[in-house]
Amino acid sequence: MDHIDSDGYRANVGIIIVNDSGHLLLGGRAGNSGWQFPQGGIGKDESPEEALYRELAEEVGLSVDDVDMLGGTSEWVKYKLPSKFIRRNSKPLCIGQKQLWYLLRLTASEESLCLDSTDQPEFDRWRWVEYWRPVKEVVYFKRRVYVHALNELAPLVFPDGTPPQPRWW
Repeated sequence: MDHIDSDGYRANVGIIIVNDSGHLLLGGRAGNSGWQFPQGGIGKDESPEEALYRELAEEVGLSVDDVDMLGGTSEWVKYKLPSKFIRRNSKPLCIGQKQLWYLLRLTASEESLCLDSTDQPEFDRWRWVEYWRPVKEVVYFKRRVYVHALNELAPLVFPDGTPPQPRWW
């Protein structure tokens, strides 16, 4: 069972996978047109790192041996769900998510990616995108969180300077 804190935020990990070209892996949400980074809840008796590697295996079929850990955000990053997405009849009430974001470098071949390792896959397609593209692709209420995580983690990918933010920003 996922952990929801006393403020109503579900503990969650976000996973940013980068390749050797500095491009990021985006997953296409199964059954709809949305795109996002892999992410998932942290169980009550699970550490964030344990959740990270469990979600990595469940959502994109990768193991700890397929990636190198480059780093993570220094603190929880929160977002609130829009009112229409809050399940008011669930207890405890979840009003949003608090996330720790991890940056991983893919060291295995792309052929290691497997989106259907569970009975209910999160993604049905994937693609590599330029560094800032996920901000435009993700659902609107997660954009601020993506900007925060990408800004904080950029120096780990681009030690000589973060790519400029695009004109559509």
